[in-house]
Amino acid sequence: MSLAMNKEELSQYLTQVFPQVHKDFVIMELTNDTITMRLVVEDRHLRPGGTVSGPSMFGLADVCVYSMVLARKGRQSLAVTTSSSMDFLRKPAGGADMIAKCRLLKLGRTLAVGDVLMYSEGHDAPVARASLTYSLPPEGSAAAAFG
Repeated sequence: MSLAMNKEELSQYLTQVFPQVHKDFVIMELTNDTITMRLVVEDRHLRPGGTVSGPSMFGLADVCVYSMVLARKGRQSLAVTTSSSMDFLRKPAGGADMIAKCRLLKLGRTLAVGDVLMYSEGHDAPVARASLTYSLPPEGSAAAAFG
């Protein structure tokens, strides 16, 4: 399946339908199979001890999979997280942005499943792995008309 939106179109659409993520998350690369995003880490993303907080990393993973679904499905803004699991593998660097690499494992009519590996910028070893499942509303439903 090819992309319904390119990197620039996706970025503009996210700004329109999900403006609260515009400042934190940047699409670095988008292909038919993967998306790479950056969390611009600021003090508000850190927890005591100077490490990136779990909720900030979850937000990155969630926006990453959501963005990949949109890139493939098109302007369907209502895709809802129904399940998530995150493994924290090692302490992320507090002074570095987080980089997430996502690929969709399944993109069906009603469900999408994505896998995300997250890294501290400049480091090769992943700091977290997340798996997320999204429910996709049927075409033409009142929920799908949201976007």
